Amino acid sequence: MTAHDMTAHEPDLRHHGDAEVRAAGRGLVDLAVNVRTGTPPTWLRERLAATLGDLAAYPDQGAARAAVAARHGRPVEEVLLTSGAAEAFVLLARVLTVRHIVVVHPQFTEPEAALRDAGHRVNRVLLSPEDGFRLGAVPEEADLVVLGNPTNPTSVLHPAGAVAALARPGRTLVVDEAFMDTVPGERESLAPLRDLPGRVVVLRSLTKTWGLAGLRIGYVLGPAPLIAALGAAQPLWPVSTPALVAAEVCSGPSALAEAEQAAAELALRRAYLVKGLAAFPMLRVYGEPAASFVLVRLPGAAAVRERLREHGFAVRRGDTFPGLGEDWLRIAVRDEETTDRFLNALETVLSST
Repeated sequence: MTAHDMTAHEPDLRHHGDAEVRAAGRGLVDLAVNVRTGTPPTWLRERLAATLGDLAAYPDQGAARAAVAARHGRPVEEVLLTSGAAEAFVLLARVLTVRHIVVVHPQFTEPEAALRDAGHRVNRVLLSPEDGFRLGAVPEEADLVVLGNPTNPTSVLHPAGAVAALARPGRTLVVDEAFMDTVPGERESLAPLRDLPGRVVVLRSLTKTWGLAGLRIGYVLGPAPLIAALGAAQPLWPVSTPALVAAEVCSGPSALAEAEQAAAELALRRAYLVKGLAAFPMLRVYGEPAASFVLVRLPGAAAVRERLREHGFAVRRGDTFPGLGEDWLRIAVRDEETTDRFLNALETVLSST
């Protein structure tokens, strides 16, 4: 694991997986975006549709905040609802007064982009693929540390103890757990922990498991004073009525049971994909994937990605993530039939390269 400042050659921090599909038009099988297929489920669509009659009234966050708080066993004052997890990164960048920021990479690039847009200087700690992107120490002087768990794009799930060990008095530790609900039992989550030193902030998203990217709903868990400060930086009524209903119902027992079942099925489908990828000697999966995607290294990956488009598949380029490069690809986990078709296309592409 290494630490360094930003260099002259900078990756595009604003590139996201949806661009992989849109750039080539419709018709591609989407392995670039990590949203669960077949979502939102019918029951959730119906609940969202039922809110249309309430749109004349201003949104009321009371029930949604209470549901999220109960889901994580925290007081309501420690919950902030946001317009997607991305808004939370912007709020943190604007509200926090910090001097030494460390972002642990490779990870989702939006936190660093938000910090830089707010005028902060950002230091990077790069995890090594050779040891499976294992989490280690960060500079002791860091008063803001940002990391993902499980991490996008590596799919690595860091032990909760290793993440919690980064908490310090005088430090704000921000953990992006947007993909934690793809992990059976949400093991290694810091969401229930309220007694760690310093300020520990956990970000969650409903986008991935429930297919709500277009609705924009996420939330922040953290110390009440910081939550209040973040809330004061939001505009009035920042979360729409349909999004609030989504937060409420997706935090209920039946939804959590469905998410747990989906996570169990995902684990089997991910194992199937990893086994299929192992048949290609020139390709390697780094780390032990635990989320809804896998990260692979493949010589000539940029050309392979373009050729896969010709065969109807979109995968995520890896060179926009600090610490990776042009030989990296992120591949979303799908059902076995889709995986088989993708593996056949990959075999065709590699055999002709």
